[in-house]
Amino acid sequence: MSNSSLQGLSLALPLTSFGNVFLFLFSVSLAFSIIFLNMSVCVSILLNRALRSENRFMYMLSTCFSDICTGVSYYYVGVLDVKDNFDSPTRTYLIVPTFLGLSYMAVLAAQADRYHAVASPFQYSRRMTLNRTVLVICAFWLYAFLIVAVNNLVTVGVARQIVSIGSFVGNIFTVIIMIGLNIRLFIIARFQLEKEPPSVERDIKRSSVYLILVVALFFLMTWIPLFCHVIVCNFSASECYAFKNDATDPIRVLPRVNAALTPILYIWGCSPLRATLLTKVWRPCCRRR
Repeated sequence: MSNSSLQGLSLALPLTSFGNVFLFLFSVSLAFSIIFLNMSVCVSILLNRALRSENRFMYMLSTCFSDICTGVSYYYVGVLDVKDNFDSPTRTYLIVPTFLGLSYMAVLAAQADRYHAVASPFQYSRRMTLNRTVLVICAFWLYAFLIVAVNNLVTVGVARQIVSIGSFVGNIFTVIIMIGLNIRLFIIARFQLEKEPPSVERDIKRSSVYLILVVALFFLMTWIPLFCHVIVCNFSASECYAFKNDATDPIRVLPRVNAALTPILYIWGCSPLRATLLTKVWRPCCRRR
């Protein structure tokens, strides 16, 4: 973006009414909550070697890191008078939406990973080592920013087509992985795991399945409206950007709310992560203060 566009930036809404003040405080609080909660989960995983040795926590780490970037960028696209579309002089060249997309891809990958771990535990232990899991995560991070580079090198019309096709394919994967595998995972968790003898491994497996099911449910509720909106707007060759910025558009606020809810679900549904967070992150910080 140009220096002239940066110099002319102001708040998205003038603080002259109660509604505008409330929306401003909500946007700032949401951005802070996203950063604080995801940073807490990231630090907890990094401080605990046992957590870092499990594949599912690598996906958590990827999701939280991308959501931290989402929270930081929300101070720009949510608080300021910025339109992050293709033709806007204050656009972020698709970098901000990419952070949301990375969170989306991490949840999808974690969903497939949990299904593989539960449905084929012996094959999973041989195939999906920690190094291979890290390679998968690095691969979709590289892919995401490769798409960003391609979109910024082509014309606006071609970029819209790429986004439209990508959104359409994303919806197909969402339906297949999020809905189809969720049903399969629920059946496995409900019937097959109950037949196994009580053990620590069974409890860990069941809790991880239930956690990913809840995360996927909230993910679907907050993301599907945005994907449907993007597909309709891009295939109809229209902007469909009637709101002043991302913070005033409820469809674009929902994925940011999910970015704050996801770490809460991680903390609530994973007792080792919660214990590490309380004993090694929050409690020492409170004592120093």
